[in-house]
Amino acid sequence: MELLVAYQKDPAGHNIAKFISQEMEKNGDVYNGRYFDLAIISTPAISADWLEEKFDYDGYIFLSKHAAESGVLALTCHNTGNFSIAKFGGYDRQVSVPHPYIQKSYIQSLWKTRSKFPQFQITIEATHHGPTALSKPALFIEVGTTEKEWNDVNLCNSIGQIIIDVMKEPQKQYPIAICFGGTHYSEKFTNELIHGKYSLGTVIPKHALEQVDQSLFSHIIERNVGVTAALLDWNGMGKNKQKIVEMLEGTNLEVIRL
Repeated sequence: MELLVAYQKDPAGHNIAKFISQEMEKNGDVYNGRYFDLAIISTPAISADWLEEKFDYDGYIFLSKHAAESGVLALTCHNTGNFSIAKFGGYDRQVSVPHPYIQKSYIQSLWKTRSKFPQFQITIEATHHGPTALSKPALFIEVGTTEKEWNDVNLCNSIGQIIIDVMKEPQKQYPIAICFGGTHYSEKFTNELIHGKYSLGTVIPKHALEQVDQSLFSHIIERNVGVTAALLDWNGMGKNKQKIVEMLEGTNLEVIRL
């Protein structure tokens, strides 16, 4: 069973959690449901590397606000991890175990209902921030991008309903790919999630490829359980393209240029 997690001082996460918990029964620190449980925690979600010590589940889905300097309205989701120094939770040069199937199902469901969110960009984000140390899959689902949206109860309720609907269904299995290159908001990788056959594990954007040495590369491969392919944003890899290609040649992954 999965655990949904929200930080009580995160307005978007807390609003989504309040909606979802309405039909659940509270037992101690956990709201119990038929298809998943939910917990509202007192410390920031990005620093919840401790979570398994208290809550033992098959995976963790964090409900969160999304912020961006651009101010572009966005509904996002992403796997977590740090490719260099951990500035926002987690540990240096550590990535989480991704949650590829639920991520794909969620983004596809969001896309199907996009007429409800005409002002919003629907996108994944590259892998970033914590927590990174959990041994089970972790995924962030986020509502952006300003306090107005975070505190929009109707918006958060709509996202909460999509999450409930996704979690009620048995998760379809898709081939899993690690992604290299592109921007933080990758249109190519988002399109693959929505329209393609692959679900996505760790997404390493162009600016982070500089940090990928053999040690980090091996760690990423190890954390992406069941991965069979690498998707390369071929024109969005910069000067580190050849380095990544050579590392991939040492694996059994199918390399696909996008």
